[in-house]
Amino acid sequence: MQNETQKECCGNMFPDCLHLKDNVPNEGKVFTVWMKTPKGSVLPVHSDRSIEINHDQWEECQQCADFECCYKLSMAKIALESAVASQ
Repeated sequence: MQNETQKECCGNMFPDCLHLKDNVPNEGKVFTVWMKTPKGSVLPVHSDRSIEINHDQWEECQQCADFECCYKLSMAKIALESAVASQ
C-alpha cells in the first residue's frame, strides 16, 4: 500500500478521544462513545459512559483490503491520544 492513496476512513475506527463531547455520539467508523452528564450538572461529572459497536460496519471493515493497516493506525492513534491525555 506504499504508493497507493489511503481511503479517507483509514485509521478512524475509533472517535477522536481527545475531543469527546458530552451528551452526543462521538462517532468513529466502527465505535461510538457516549459521555452522558446529568442535565443542569455544574460539576464535570459523567454519570454514564458507554461504547457502542457497529457490528455491520466492523464486518465490512474486516472485508476491506486495507483492514490490517487501518486497524494498526487506529490503535496507534488511541495509544497516542491516551499518552497525550495523561500529561
